[in-house]
Amino acid sequence: MSVIPRRVLVPGGAGFIGSHFVRRMLARHRDVRVTVLDKLTYAGNLANLAEVAGDPRYRFVRGDISDPAAVEGVAADADLIVNFAAESHVDRSLDQPDAFIQTNLYGTFVLLEAARRHGCSRFLQVSTDEVYGDVSSGSSSEASPLRPSSPYSASKAGGDLLVRAYHTTYGLPTVISRATNTFGPYQYPEKVIPLFVTHALGGLPLPVYGDGQQTREWLHVDDHCEALEILLERGEPGEIYNVGSGDELSNLDLACQILELTGQPMSLVEHVEDRLGHDRRYSVDSSRVRGLGWQPRRRWAEALAETVAWYREHAEWWRPMKSRSAHPISASGPSP
Repeated sequence: MSVIPRRVLVPGGAGFIGSHFVRRMLARHRDVRVTVLDKLTYAGNLANLAEVAGDPRYRFVRGDISDPAAVEGVAADADLIVNFAAESHVDRSLDQPDAFIQTNLYGTFVLLEAARRHGCSRFLQVSTDEVYGDVSSGSSSEASPLRPSSPYSASKAGGDLLVRAYHTTYGLPTVISRATNTFGPYQYPEKVIPLFVTHALGGLPLPVYGDGQQTREWLHVDDHCEALEILLERGEPGEIYNVGSGDELSNLDLACQILELTGQPMSLVEHVEDRLGHDRRYSVDSSRVRGLGWQPRRRWAEALAETVAWYREHAEWWRPMKSRSAHPISASGPSP
């Protein structure tokens, strides 16, 4: 294995995928030092990092990537930056697009400027397959056109373009990952899998948009984080890598599988009005990252069952979030 630079800055590291990545880095690399910069919005949770809170190699700094002063305070001491920080829920982007532009576009710019000033050895932008828009057949390659359908995906696409421009113009060693829908423990319960699971555990209806035939490709968070680690070590600067499992499933089938795993009746499926601009299908060609030696290890059925069991056993983690949520919880597909 290549040696990961010792000082890693992880914006958004208190979120779902970011916290998994932080724990992985500290567990696998003895000499690594990780600084998490996180604004701790509703989806950021220090409980996600409780198991490493006492590790002397870990440091948490509360701050916003859109604040140049906050970023400057941590970027000067970083060899590489792995950017998870993002507003990521599509439904929220329909109501509050300005927050998505501020964080996902301007915040990325602030991080890039800091990385350029301090000679960062690698900048990994964690993006999403949603930038490609609806894929009616086949799969998107890294060369496919960007056709975002929501303020969320448009803001992520804009961030990606900035990242590429900083490589082309300034020679910043950037890599972009575009992963499919990610799932696993510690995911905020407005996202579709924890939403469905926690609703089912409480005997509540599972809201399925429209006919429920919107299809997504599902990737376990452990596989996602392994791919990111490989991209840090072997990804070619200036390039983009799709990351997907090939496990495609409709939202309706997903709801039915979760009801079966939780022992609840299929009558809990509740079809609701479809959301604006809802893409029917995402799918990516992941051959480039597989060519670097990555492949998904988690089988869908087993990983979903383990995820359901985790939420069943950790109600103390998710119940407070559901009780204080001020945003209508809906059945949108989650983004990385």
